[in-house]
Amino acid sequence: MNKLKKLTKQTLFLPIFCMLLVMLVNVIYDAACGNFAFSFFSISLRNGVLYGRLIDVLNRGSEVAILAVGMTLVVSSSAGTDISVGSVMSLSAAMCCMLLAGFGVSSANELQVPLVVGLLAGIFLGCVCGAFNGFLVAYLDIQPMVATLILFSAARAVGLLLCNNLIVYIRDKSFKVLGGYLGFIPTPIIIAAVCVAVTTILLKKTALGLYIQSVGINKKASRIAGLNSRKIILLCYIICGLCAGIAGIVNASRISSADTNNIGLNYELDAILAVALGGNSLGGGKFNLAGSIIGAYTIQAITTTLYAIGVSSDQAPVYKAVIVIIIVAVQAPPFKQYMSKRAAKRALARG
Repeated sequence: MNKLKKLTKQTLFLPIFCMLLVMLVNVIYDAACGNFAFSFFSISLRNGVLYGRLIDVLNRGSEVAILAVGMTLVVSSSAGTDISVGSVMSLSAAMCCMLLAGFGVSSANELQVPLVVGLLAGIFLGCVCGAFNGFLVAYLDIQPMVATLILFSAARAVGLLLCNNLIVYIRDKSFKVLGGYLGFIPTPIIIAAVCVAVTTILLKKTALGLYIQSVGINKKASRIAGLNSRKIILLCYIICGLCAGIAGIVNASRISSADTNNIGLNYELDAILAVALGGNSLGGGKFNLAGSIIGAYTIQAITTTLYAIGVSSDQAPVYKAVIVIIIVAVQAPPFKQYMSKRAAKRALARG
């Protein structure tokens, strides 16, 4: 009994439990339909690439996972969310594709500039957007949601202006690799893994992780202790913009174009939900990056599951919202306190 209590108090218990619950639904549904019960976990090699529902979840959830990395740091340091990441994704993709195709061109079979130039330009623009948001929050003391609302509204429109209100297509094979396959593995999975690994090493091997949590818990006390809280918050927003730039380019590569109206649409909501589902407090302070990544893939697993059981794309958001509400409610402190009190009463009654 004591071991069970210790297990349930682990930070990653609820995120992992929620993910396992979604997987269990797939197992039950497949078994009820007369299919192989564990077909959700089946991975095969078709046409030289990995194929399966689990691979699809990891592949399609990669952009949200990348965004969740930056969003976790922003939430922890500033006790607020960056609602502009979806629009920044669109702007970064527009900048990258516009340079690769050439100004005023809607389609290009060959790259007009080296691929690395377009990629770096898109990512750099994402960092600039993050720095803009961070400056407003850290140095002008504007509430994060209000500060990021500016680029939430404007970044996508600027992307449309860069592309002359056109969908810019890039048909070069080298650009398609980023959203396609590297060998037999989907490239977005590799990119997401690298982003998570680099951030984890940065947070674990340096004092940055401790500084971010300290600023998030008490900004004034951190300043008195000698930390430059403004610079730390600014850095977190720059990292968030960097992640948005990378995610935007990956998304553009998937569709081989800069569709600024649809790239990153509503992704900011999924990124925020990923942080919440990961057991992180939206009030700032301590954070768990692994929980946010699990939360990101849980969201994608829910979407994939709904499509697999026959729910239409129009109805899926309704079911998804209900499921997310339940998951978030289970992780809410009042619910945890209620369950703890019930457990204590049962222990007294038995004793």
